[in-house]
Amino acid sequence: MNFNLEKSIEILERTPGVLNAMLRNISTDWTSKNEGEKTWSVYDIIGHLIHGEKTDWMPRTEIILSQKADKKFELFDRFAQFEESKEKSLQQLLDEFKILREKNIELLRSKNITEKDLEEKGIHPAFGEVTLSQLLSTWVVHDLNHIAQISRVMAKQYKIAVGPWIEYLKILQL
Repeated sequence: MNFNLEKSIEILERTPGVLNAMLRNISTDWTSKNEGEKTWSVYDIIGHLIHGEKTDWMPRTEIILSQKADKKFELFDRFAQFEESKEKSLQQLLDEFKILREKNIELLRSKNITEKDLEEKGIHPAFGEVTLSQLLSTWVVHDLNHIAQISRVMAKQYKIAVGPWIEYLKILQL
């Protein structure tokens, strides 16, 4: 499938609802455990998504669409959630993510992005030149990636409990 802004928004606007349905009011046993050293829990992943809403997708979109000569992106702190999420419940994080995403989708729509705009470029700190189309495509896949990650982290809580069925459960073999 080629990039399409409206099809992308279909996914982006649904992500908060998907996460809310999966995670609201479930036991912290599901959401506080990770997959081992240097991995993230469900709680950490939601915090990471929030940080992205604040500092990544739309701020970088704004840079690309700006008239400024300098189109360099700020470095994204992939671990900021560990400090920013402290003292917050998962329910608070889910609510915050929903509000931020709604505002970002509204802002994205207000840009009236054209096909020409999608070809505009910014400078990523690691990748160099990237197009707006690539950035927005990545936002969608980033959501889907973290939904899959959340499912995997949760599934692994029952890795031993499933016994011999593990052979058929690919999610437990990742």
